[in-house]
Amino acid sequence: MKRELHVALLAIAIASALILVPGATSVGASTLPTGFYLDIGGSASVGYQPTPISPHGHRTDSGYANYLVAHEAGRGITLQLDEIGCAGETTEAMLGGGDACYAPPDSQLNEAILFLNAHRDESGLVTVDLGFNDILPCLQDQRVDRTCVDAHMATVRSQLPEILSELKAAAGPDVIFVGVGHYDPYLAYSLEGPTGDAFADESHYVIEHLDHTLADIYSDDAIPMANVGAAFNTDDTDPVELAGEGLVPDNVAEVCLMTWMCQTYPYGRNMHPNDAGYEAIADAIAAQLPSPW
Repeated sequence: MKRELHVALLAIAIASALILVPGATSVGASTLPTGFYLDIGGSASVGYQPTPISPHGHRTDSGYANYLVAHEAGRGITLQLDEIGCAGETTEAMLGGGDACYAPPDSQLNEAILFLNAHRDESGLVTVDLGFNDILPCLQDQRVDRTCVDAHMATVRSQLPEILSELKAAAGPDVIFVGVGHYDPYLAYSLEGPTGDAFADESHYVIEHLDHTLADIYSDDAIPMANVGAAFNTDDTDPVELAGEGLVPDNVAEVCLMTWMCQTYPYGRNMHPNDAGYEAIADAIAAQLPSPW
């Protein structure tokens, strides 16, 4: 395989080099070895993974935020992690509340603003992981509702800039923002015959469209975006050997190896990343951090 499945202990810092990314949102260059890490988003932002008693998944300490904290610790930077994400979070819920975690008039955005206001004099990192849950209702029962996708994508284009504007207004001058892109869990359906394969092809178009939309929005705010799709080899269709399946496209194999989509009950089919997937996302985020901070 092009990427071996890693099951890493969170206490082990990953010793990989970061690249300097022009345009990373930071007013002033921080040299402090300690800062906060505010992790915003849906279930993936808090490390959801399935268990025998919770097949849908529950939050864990093996999410990408945890791996990123370990990664930065290896560079001598201590990040104090604060995770406020909520399973199923959409841009609409982010703005108005009403999700599974924040009852109106409270919202995840309100909590983020309170946190950033309280830490204006500190250096820190904010990751924003939104967009996927907005289009999730449009990809059901192995079919894509294009009208639904267009409508929900328009909502993301309208609401995410508002969210970013409010977050940046609340943040201090030494806060770095990184957007988080998305992989395509639905590629795993290509293993289920012609219908599944057609659905996987359509889903690839939708997730690619989502990532392009998010990248444009983040770019307009001078915020870099972690290329999670590339971390999952989403565009690589070269045939590789997958245990139990034979030759499959590499992007399908990566989804099987880095999520729970190809597992049997009670762990699958579950679109959340496993440890290896979360580690790959953390690496994609780390690649967007300036060096030095």
